[in-house]
Amino acid sequence: MELKDIKSVYFLGAGGIGMSALVRYFLSEGKFVAGYDRTPSELTQRLIEEGAHLHFEENAALVPDECRNPMDTLVIYTPAIPADHKEWELFRGGGFTIKKRAEVLGIITRDKRGVCAAGTHGKTTTSTMTAHLLHQSQVDCAAFLGGISKNYKSNLILSSKSDLVVIEADEYDRSFLHLEPYVAAITSADPDHLDIYGNKENYLEAFARFTEKIRPGGYLIIHEGLEVKPRVKEGVKTLTYDREKGDFHAENIRIGGGTIIFDYVSPWQRIEDVELGVPVSINIENGIASMAMAEICGATPEELKSGMKSFAGADRRFDFHIKEDNLVLLSDYAHHPDEVKACARSIKELYRDKKVTVLFQPHLFSRTADFYKEFAESLSLFDKVILVEIYPAREKPMPGVTSKLIYDRLAGNVEKMMCSRADVLKVVEEEKNNIEVLVSLGAGDIENDVPRMKEILLDR
Repeated sequence: MELKDIKSVYFLGAGGIGMSALVRYFLSEGKFVAGYDRTPSELTQRLIEEGAHLHFEENAALVPDECRNPMDTLVIYTPAIPADHKEWELFRGGGFTIKKRAEVLGIITRDKRGVCAAGTHGKTTTSTMTAHLLHQSQVDCAAFLGGISKNYKSNLILSSKSDLVVIEADEYDRSFLHLEPYVAAITSADPDHLDIYGNKENYLEAFARFTEKIRPGGYLIIHEGLEVKPRVKEGVKTLTYDREKGDFHAENIRIGGGTIIFDYVSPWQRIEDVELGVPVSINIENGIASMAMAEICGATPEELKSGMKSFAGADRRFDFHIKEDNLVLLSDYAHHPDEVKACARSIKELYRDKKVTVLFQPHLFSRTADFYKEFAESLSLFDKVILVEIYPAREKPMPGVTSKLIYDRLAGNVEKMMCSRADVLKVVEEEKNNIEVLVSLGAGDIENDVPRMKEILLDR
């Protein structure tokens, strides 16, 4: 089936952040778009307002008539959908063309020049930042992002004049192997998704295979010190980056007064006094990788500098909801121990004299089982830890795997307490007068409570 022959597209898991960008893309192409998701959210409501026909009950009878012709309907699914899902059974038994999100993204972008950010962590901010740098420049780009860009209020950016497309390259389920980048950055490669990969070696091998996908004449920008062994094709140039070393790096870093400013150094030029629009220290590295990719694609020094300053961030990535002298609330998507550690260090650096409380919801039983000791070590960097029960996502419970595995190993003088998912807002209410900085952390559904947390904290 050619994409041009498709009249209707049906999504199994339409509300996921990656899937929803494709929902928006096919709506922009004038297709009839419908689909299922397990729970309604602010994002699914926006998709409905934009024209998607979505429902939240697993019921094959709710599939619209427009999506029942296998000759002109494409079905796109997320691996989180269980194999016995009634609607998936309908499509599998009906001769429909069924593809993963990553396969479709690969098809859409095959005749474009892909600018891809991959990595265990940092890829959403880096891809969103790169997209902003290019889109606000004379170069321009389209983008499929893994987060909602605050500059564009969307995870999809369209362009009528550029063949560049920025893509968040997700390693989950080896999805990024469907892409063929022109420029690729690898931000990190700390083992994750071991339910899929089995071990660290397989995880690193997937990243090595990703580097093989870069087109001749293209570029690999890889963080210094990673264990990934690149296997690029002949004609692909490999360059390194890091905060203070590598082919691309920062010099003269100045942090203070709520700002971060540095000089950007590349193999070709130096750009002085680059100011971060989202001034957290981890964004120095994310910014260097983004500037490197945008520079290679043709953005000018002036455009790079202005784009970095005007970058507003991505939802749930160091996302400030309250930022007052005596009260701070922010949310972050961190769900891997190294992400939690980076988050803790950045926040403690910003608020050295304040008590930082974290409300953490572990994501997946398998990830908790694999990394509970590392999570405890990272969370111990905060002053107080409120541990919420595990968000299962696609998984069934695992015997003996609960948040208490982490709780029992929290070290040092950190204050700690357990909290059921249902009691999150009650705990925030009880603790509100003791909170100076509160971080809502995790990739689960705890984010849905952040607006109410804000109301509670402001009413004290």
